[in-house]
Amino acid sequence: MAVAYKKGDSDVRPWGTWEVLDAANNYCVKRICVTSGSMLSLQLHHHRAEHWIIVEGEAVVTLGNTKLLKKANEDVYIPAETKHRIQNDTASDVVFIEVQTGENLDENDIVRFEDKYGRV
Repeated sequence: MAVAYKKGDSDVRPWGTWEVLDAANNYCVKRICVTSGSMLSLQLHHHRAEHWIIVEGEAVVTLGNTKLLKKANEDVYIPAETKHRIQNDTASDVVFIEVQTGENLDENDIVRFEDKYGRV
């Protein structure tokens, strides 16, 4: 498969920003910032797993049917086919490093279930 992203790609989303730090055929490393009061959609991916490492702030992570409180220096592994979300209920930004691994790292592998920004 072709590389979906390249180093330096970035975007502004309703919940914050992301920037690609490194990418190849089967992995992508992003720095993601979730602003105060924001959250990503409840979603899953069929073809990739994700590893999240919180580097700043405190986040609520939904992993399947479980909610986890994650702080700086803590991580979570999200297997393919697992519903997940990260939300920031604090007054400060949450920054995490996301490592995507798998056969399809493109945006077309996102299945959204809930989204406060109307993208379902």
